[in-house]
Amino acid sequence: MPIHTSAKPHPHDDAPDTADAFRRLATLPAGPERDALRDEIVEAWLPMADRLAGRFRSRGESFEDLRQVAALGLVKAVDRYDPELGNAFESYAVPTITGEIKRHFRDHMWTLHVPRRVQDLRNRVRFASQDLSQTISGRRPTVAEIAEHAKLSEEDVKTGLEALESFTALSLDAELPGSEDGYSLSDALGSPDPALDTVVDREAVKSRLAALPERERTILYMRFFGDMTQSRIAEELGISQMHVSRLISRCCGRVREQVMRDVA
Repeated sequence: MPIHTSAKPHPHDDAPDTADAFRRLATLPAGPERDALRDEIVEAWLPMADRLAGRFRSRGESFEDLRQVAALGLVKAVDRYDPELGNAFESYAVPTITGEIKRHFRDHMWTLHVPRRVQDLRNRVRFASQDLSQTISGRRPTVAEIAEHAKLSEEDVKTGLEALESFTALSLDAELPGSEDGYSLSDALGSPDPALDTVVDREAVKSRLAALPERERTILYMRFFGDMTQSRIAEELGISQMHVSRLISRCCGRVREQVMRDVA
């Protein structure tokens, strides 16, 4: 069924007259005829969806992507609209499409995920700052001024200002301000200390080592803490190197077995 543009005024200039098409769509069963009529309705309203997408230009997202998101919102509006409620389709479609675009920004454009309340605070603070910048010259508006203009508490304003920095992230390779030698943010990041991996092991064997006979403790201390060779330990204690090797192996095996038994 052809869809014609109505001559009567609408809230939007690009609103086609699809009232009859929607009423017919509601009566058709699922099938090719209904799908074709649905596609015609969507196509008729696409210019308005594109116009709504245009309101969100220059916000860091390509217009083509915004058009696709708006078209998705339009399809949802067409599928959910009930002509029996008596409301004009555009009064239902506009907030549905706009909400879909805003949801896209909320879910896909933030580098860091922040709660919806914080995102709303960010927007209110941003708009208030823009309004105040037109009346205040030579400086940025203060937190107190923004709070008064936006009817927010100063604490909420501070939260919104922090959220302004969360929309995009600084590259780890970016040079730090004031750095003259190419020092980047990644150079300031810490890294795991390999020694931390041995802390648990050392604590686990401490009591077992203390229970060893004095000579065996001395040999282990000379080998692993004094970094002495087996031959030098043997010379110091007046025993053979083979005997030192056997004592070290026997002590280590005993301690390991006791620690593993405690863990189990």
